[in-house]
Amino acid sequence: MTRVSLAATASYLPEQWMTAADVAARSGIPEQVIVEKFGLRGKHIAAENEHVSDLSVSAAERLLAGAGIDAEEIDVVMYFGSMWKDYAVWQAAPWIAHRIGATRAYAVEYDNVSCGTPVALRIARDMLLAEDELQTVLVVAACRESYLLDYGNERSRFMFNFGDGAVAGLLVKDGDRNELLGCHGITDGSLSLQVKVPSGGSVSPNGGYRYLDVVDPAVMKDTLDRVSLQNFVAAARGALERSGATLEDVGYLCGIHMKPSMHRALLAELGVDESRAAYLDDTGHMSGVDPLLALDRAARMGELQDGELVLLLAAGTGYTWAASVVRWGDARGR
Repeated sequence: MTRVSLAATASYLPEQWMTAADVAARSGIPEQVIVEKFGLRGKHIAAENEHVSDLSVSAAERLLAGAGIDAEEIDVVMYFGSMWKDYAVWQAAPWIAHRIGATRAYAVEYDNVSCGTPVALRIARDMLLAEDELQTVLVVAACRESYLLDYGNERSRFMFNFGDGAVAGLLVKDGDRNELLGCHGITDGSLSLQVKVPSGGSVSPNGGYRYLDVVDPAVMKDTLDRVSLQNFVAAARGALERSGATLEDVGYLCGIHMKPSMHRALLAELGVDESRAAYLDDTGHMSGVDPLLALDRAARMGELQDGELVLLLAAGTGYTWAASVVRWGDARGR
């Protein structure tokens, strides 16, 4: 039976770091609230001339160098990061593939919001399983959405944790380690218009507010307070069921950055100990980057145990909750 493995990962974070005190100074929110309620000690900020494609290339080149992979071996390059890229109507994937030397790769775009990682893994896995000639897919994502923040806009304050960074993952057919198992997602489209940059689309192509905004924060908060936790759990259960497993089998959680109270509530619902879950309080939230970056960090720090199930869990405005499962370690003979 054909299996798909996550053969390698790598990440890149810009040098500039914005502290919680800096966020507090810009927003007027007390530093203690930023640290304790937002769960943010600081976040990385891209240089002014450092765009999504640049961040993506840095992460991809680190992966290729670390894994000893020749870029010309890659069959598919898939970008799955922030929709706010170098240019408004433009694909980043072909440019990324060209710059890293993936000359024979098919470049495909899956630019998305914060649910990016689990869905990208699902799509890449399905491509490898469906097409016999494909052997490798390089997935790469980046976020530069710190530049979309207006710290004077109280409606968007829950997004003040947005930072910048990039991640890359290499999926291969019949690899020796880290088998990618089941994936699942849930969408509630009633929230689709709540969070957006109002300017730049066909509704308002040339004017309007050019930062992230929330139409009605009270309505959004009320809805998410009622459904978000249960939908996170449902997405996790769905992915685990498709993996022939249950919540009790989860060994490590790699999720998106969220406020500490929600993080703790989610751990309780999933039955995961706090010591077995990543928390990105030094990067903040980076659109679709978070779960794969958390896994990359955990792997490099030796926190993942051979044979355990790693749950990658995310949610993004739209609103979609998604999960993917990786069985860490030796995949041969399973």
